[in-house]
Order: sequence, then C-alpha cells, then structure tokens
Amino acid sequence: MVPPATTPNPADRPLTPALYIGVLGVVYGDIGTSPLYALRAAAGHFADDGLAPWEILGLLSLIFWSLILVVTVKYVAFVLRADNRGEGGILALMALAQRAARGDRARWVVALIGIAGASLFFGDGIITPAISVLSAVEGLKVVSPAFEEAVVPISVAVLLALFLVQYRGTGAMGAVFGPVCAVWFAVIGLLGLIEVVRHPFVLAALSPHYAVDFALRYHLAAFIALGSVVLVVTGAEALYADMGHFGRRPIRVAWLTFVLPALALNYFGQGALLLRDPEALENPFYLLAPEWFRLPLVFLATAATIIASQAMISGAYSIARQCVQLGFMPRLVVRHTSETAEGEIYLPQVNTALLIGVLILVMEFRSSDALAAAYGLAVTGTFLCTSALAAFVFRNRFGWPLLSVLAVFGPLVLLDTAFFLSNVLKIPQGGWVPLLIGSALMVLMTTWHRGRELLFARFRQDSLPLRSFLARLPQSRTIRVPGIAVFMTSQADYLPSALLHNLKHNKVLHEHVLFVTVRNEGIPQVPPERRCTVERLADNIHRVTILYGFQESPNIPRELEALRSQGIGFDPMQASYFLGRETVVQAAVPKMSHWRQWLFTVMSRNAVPATEFFRIPSDRVVELGVRVAI
Repeated sequence: MVPPATTPNPADRPLTPALYIGVLGVVYGDIGTSPLYALRAAAGHFADDGLAPWEILGLLSLIFWSLILVVTVKYVAFVLRADNRGEGGILALMALAQRAARGDRARWVVALIGIAGASLFFGDGIITPAISVLSAVEGLKVVSPAFEEAVVPISVAVLLALFLVQYRGTGAMGAVFGPVCAVWFAVIGLLGLIEVVRHPFVLAALSPHYAVDFALRYHLAAFIALGSVVLVVTGAEALYADMGHFGRRPIRVAWLTFVLPALALNYFGQGALLLRDPEALENPFYLLAPEWFRLPLVFLATAATIIASQAMISGAYSIARQCVQLGFMPRLVVRHTSETAEGEIYLPQVNTALLIGVLILVMEFRSSDALAAAYGLAVTGTFLCTSALAAFVFRNRFGWPLLSVLAVFGPLVLLDTAFFLSNVLKIPQGGWVPLLIGSALMVLMTTWHRGRELLFARFRQDSLPLRSFLARLPQSRTIRVPGIAVFMTSQADYLPSALLHNLKHNKVLHEHVLFVTVRNEGIPQVPPERRCTVERLADNIHRVTILYGFQESPNIPRELEALRSQGIGFDPMQASYFLGRETVVQAAVPKMSHWRQWLFTVMSRNAVPATEFFRIPSDRVVELGVRVAI
C-alpha cells in the first residue's frame, strides 16, 4: 500500500556482516538487558504466597506475546515502513506526519504528540542507565552476600566513568559494542536453552491461552502485572530510532534470527528454573548460570548494560539536537566527536543533566526492583505516541484505507493503552519520576515554541518590508563602504533590525550585502544541491537561503564560501556578521502568561550564542541589541 520510491531509499540498504554486528550493539543493547530484571519484577507481584506453575506459565506467555506483538508486529512489520527519507524516530515520524496534516490545528496536534513522545524519551533516557547498571552489578550479591553494600557505590562509579568519557565520542567504544552484544545474546540464549532442555514442559507457555487464563483469573492483579511485563519490551523504540544508521533489513533480520530467539530462550529458561525452584525468584537470571560462571557473567552483564546505556545517551544527544533544529528547544552546544561521522556528537549540557538525574535515581532508589516501578511509564507513553503518529501517517501519507488502519493499529493502540494505564498505577511507587521529567520538558518545549512564534510575529509587525527598503535605496543618500555585511535574519521578507540600527547609528551600508536566512526542513538531511539558494535583490545585494535537516549542524561561513561557485565573491576576511540580540519584555497586553514569559526569557538568556551555534568567527561579529515586547 506504500507507494514505490522513485529514488533509492537509505533505509533499504543491503545486509552485510558489519551491519548485522553493529545492529546488535547499538539497536538491541537496551532490550537485550531486560532479562536481568523483567521476569523477576513481574513475578514479584505474586510471590507472597509462593508461585504456582500456572502463574509462572501465564507470566511467561504474557512476556512472549508482548515481544511478538509489540516488537515483531508493531515495529518490525509496520512502523519501520514509515521512514522519513531513510530516518526513523519519534521526531522524524512527527515531521512526516506534519507534512501529511491538513490545516494548522492538525499540524499543532501532531506536534504536541511528537513533543510528548520526545519528552518521555528523555525520562526513559535517565532511568535506563540507572536500572540497567544496578541490575547488572546486583549479580555480585548472588556471588557473595558480602558484596551487598558495594552494589550502589560500584554502580555510581561505573556510571560516572561512562558519562565522563562521553566527550571523547563513541567511535572507539563502538568498535567493540557489536561483538560484546553478540557474545551477550549467545550466552543468555545458551543459559536459557540448557534449563529449557531440562524442563521442556515450560514451552507450553508459547500458547497464548495461558496468558488469557492468567488474566481471567487475576483480573486487576494481572492488569497491574502488565506494568512489569512491559519491561521486556523497553528499548523497542530503538529499532525505529536507529533505522537511519543501519537500515530496515539488518534490524529485521537481526531481531528475527538472533535477538528474539535468545531473549525468548532466556525468559523461558528463567521460567523453567522457577518451576523447579520457586526460591530462585531472588535473582533468576544469575541463578540460571552455574556457580563458577556467575562472576564472569556479572562482568559481561555490566559491559552489556554500559552498551545499552551508551545507546540511550547517544539517542538523547540526537533527539536534543533534533528538538533544537525543529524549533522546540533553545540553541545548545553541539560538539562533533568524529571528523567523518556526522551523527557522532556530544552535547555537554544534556550530558550533565543526564548524569545528575541518573546519580539521583541510583542513590534514591538503590535497587533495580525499586527502580522498576519508575520504569515503564515513559516507555509506554512513547509507544502510544508512536502508534498514534504511525496510524496518522499510514492513513494520510501512504493512503491506507481507514478499515486497514483500524484493523492494524487499533489493536496495537489498545495494547499500548493497557500497558500505559497499568504503569499509571505505579505513579506513587516511583512512576512519578518519568512523568515529572516528561511534563517539565513538555512545558519547556511548548513555551519555547510559542515564544518564538510570538517573537517572529512581533518582528514582522515592527519591521520594514525588504522590498520597500530596496525601492527607496537608490534615492537615499546612504554611503556605501568597502566590505561584506552578512545580516542573519529569520524573516527573509523583512529588513533585519540589525540593519536598521546600523543605518540609524552609523549612516552607512556595506558595498556587498548578504541577507542570510537559515531554515530547517522536516527531513533528516538536505542534499548538497539544495543547500543554498541565492536571489539577487539589487546591485551587490543578495538574499541567501540555507537549508538544513533536523540531523545536521549549521556552519554558515562554510556555506557562504561555497557561494563562489554561484558567482558571489565571498571573502571571509572581509566579512562582518551583524546579529540582533533580542531582550524580551512584557507587552501592555501580553500574549503569554507571566510565568511562561519569565520562563521563555530565562531560556533565551541561556541559549548558546548564535555565533557559536552557527560557527561564526567571534572576531567578525557585530551584535546590536533590541527590545521586543510580546
């Protein structure tokens, strides 16, 4: 039903061994570490009076069919089709949906869903490193109870080391991510297989009737257990978010041929162990292993959780940059850690915020079981946002019939809603953490977006149309002086306030004038041939429009030097960049509430200067202040 592409789609790249191994390390690191805590957390709801065999089989059936429905059906079979020029992720899907939306209201609703999903993703990004590393290090308690007091300090040390080396980039570490995760999946699959062979009766849980019977017997308790069952699919969003790095086919093949079998075998192995020895619920993952292998398994699990955390941290950097480019966050410092890979970036402000949040969670909750209550709400909220946007895209972008959309996405939305509501019940036990983080970020994003809209509207109201200025220029007595003046302006059809102030105070205009407008497209990357467009407005006066995708970082001097190929002699040593620095004040009739205007002002003051964000040499910049009332 999806119309055929007229040009090769980057998402359809061929499968190679390198891509296959890379997928294991980056895409499946998070979901691959869920066996450390998921079954234990789910079974813990029913362990007070012992676990009956039918309870264990029911939980295993719920876990297995969650993997099938959420990951295999929803993401692998359908959502991966909705790529935005080869890229995936909640914001790429939002941009795709906005292009298909009709009317400003529909586009705003789509934007709200995308903002909500991105905000919840950051909440997930703080909890994932904390719960993953804690659950791995807790294996030391199985090796020896003497290590119990050391779990939190060791976890804090591992996390500190992980965040403090982020500035060096992921290139060096990435070379070992895939092989380590390949060993991890092989080991956990083998451990599970050994126990399943000993007790093959556990395979009866493959039948969905055990899940249905479990739900019918327990009613509300089964619904509450879904909040822990969903832990087995945390990280499923990474399949879609990382599609641009690896393509659809490697992600699909790796899941179906290796990751899903390994995860299923390990969960069924843990279930078989619990059938044989219910006391193993203390830590069924580590107790699957023979005693001599438990300490090496702790080291392997710690390495796997570091990789899972690294993938989430890198994803947070990418989402933050996309939010900036799409106009939902103020400018942030973006440092490139690779000369060849555009996607390898480091955002120090985001890194610091994540580190502080992760350390607070580890020291406050102190165990993976306690953190499991906080985990899940952010994940299921993102699932719901993705399902809603995907249904919209398949209906309005790909032209699916309404009945087909309802038949495919209706049950998936119901399942996501059930998972989400079951996690809402965990708000008092810690579910408030991702909800608080997501809500705060959503307020920040919507305030910034609304404030910028009002600011631009005020500029248009107070500025002089560019055509009027150009029409009067030949009759004016403006003195032209040597050099190149570059005026950065967000409103291409209006005269920049910096130019008005320059004329008012200096009474001169440079011999060569460039009005430069940077626009962000709703696509990941803009092809080089579309990067710059130049329009001649008058003698030696040109309007330059530079386009960037939401995964690209601007570099204005580089783009202006490239204009030489279009006949514009740009000499960087002769250029002066004129920028306006806005000071926001409250209008007589304010269009924002007082607290939101205060928040917008604080965000504006703390935004990265345009010179740094656009990579403009600071010694070539002239800043002119202007007060704007909104």
